[in-house]
Amino acid sequence: MKLFIFGYGYSARAIARHLAPHCRWIAGTSRSSAKLEEMEAKGIDAFFFDGEIPQGAMRERLNEATHILISIAPDEHGDPVLNSCADIIAANGNKQWLGYLSTVGVYGDHGGAWVTEETECRPVSKRSTQRVAAESAWQSFASDQHVPLGIYRLAGIYGPGRNQMLKLAAGTCRAINKPGQVFNRIHVEDIAQTLAKAATTCHEGLLNVCDDEPAPPQEVIAYCADLMGIGHLQEIDFDKADMTPMARSFYGENKRCGNEKMRALIDGPLHYPTYREAFTQMWQSDSWRG
Repeated sequence: MKLFIFGYGYSARAIARHLAPHCRWIAGTSRSSAKLEEMEAKGIDAFFFDGEIPQGAMRERLNEATHILISIAPDEHGDPVLNSCADIIAANGNKQWLGYLSTVGVYGDHGGAWVTEETECRPVSKRSTQRVAAESAWQSFASDQHVPLGIYRLAGIYGPGRNQMLKLAAGTCRAINKPGQVFNRIHVEDIAQTLAKAATTCHEGLLNVCDDEPAPPQEVIAYCADLMGIGHLQEIDFDKADMTPMARSFYGENKRCGNEKMRALIDGPLHYPTYREAFTQMWQSDSWRG
């Protein structure tokens, strides 16, 4: 395949690594000069992209791509890739698959109940409302183009270099307790194995990408503290916690996301079915710092 990735971030980097053996070439975009240099060093064709209509070599690569993965968040103006590149992608006669990385935030608040891909989206935050609109826009585009589109609703992403152990070590972690609250999570390696399977099979449809066990945030922090041999943090009552509006908004969405369709796609075990296996492995291998 010839893979073009819009938004070479934490998850996309892992996905590219898993897909590299299947690719003739990989191209990607970023607004960061450091990431662009990192991509080039790994043999990835790197392009600066900030929402403007691409020209030159980037346009050529996008015209040649067989697989296109979108890992850029929408804003108040809509999806930046569709806004600037829809005509180019539409004219690409080589495209076989489109993948869009979304978020389980689109479901909104379901009072801690289990949700599946068939559950109604009831977004609460502005960012989740924008995601629902972007999903719909990509579905309409893919339908018009008669090309398979996979939409991957990611849970809270963590892994080496991005996890609670780093905050515990830095002394910036807080154990917020909101009774009944759970969050869904997914290790970056399980995102990568899921998207690699999706791309190589040209998967189509909606997919929750999450592990087996939604859990309270303070429970995860306590588990990490035990591994690190440090004392448990004193829990802070949610109603009394000093939090930014964005941080507080995450607690307004409470649900348990099912992953049966994801498991059927990968047709094998998750690397990390719960946070326990993940943090134990990261601690024992000393990979938690990244």
